[in-house]
Amino acid sequence: MAGDYAVQLPGADLEHSSGPDWDRHKVRGRVFMLMTDMPAHPVIILKADPDDATSLRNQHSDITPGYHMNKKHWITLEGGGTIDEKLVKNLVINSYRLVVGGLPKSEHPVNPLTHCHRT
Repeated sequence: MAGDYAVQLPGADLEHSSGPDWDRHKVRGRVFMLMTDMPAHPVIILKADPDDATSLRNQHSDITPGYHMNKKHWITLEGGGTIDEKLVKNLVINSYRLVVGGLPKSEHPVNPLTHCHRT
């Protein structure tokens, strides 16, 4: 489901460069989502605003600091009862928008301030 959302975003690319078990979703060469299968469960790693990341971790036991990433700016989602499809979609889009916002303006595939606001 998260991968389906990610590949539909403007300028998004999918790579398997870290090995066959990792899907890396990038926009203009910068990662906005990683997906892999940990022992017994899939995980999704997304960029997040630090304040939002803290709040999400406090609200959802299935959201933890980013696995092998900067713990302040990345979160890990694990399959579980507290994460629904709408939340996953919003978090994927938000991660994409954060990465696009960090690109030089000339490389923006969309306006990160207005594209795909949370629904």
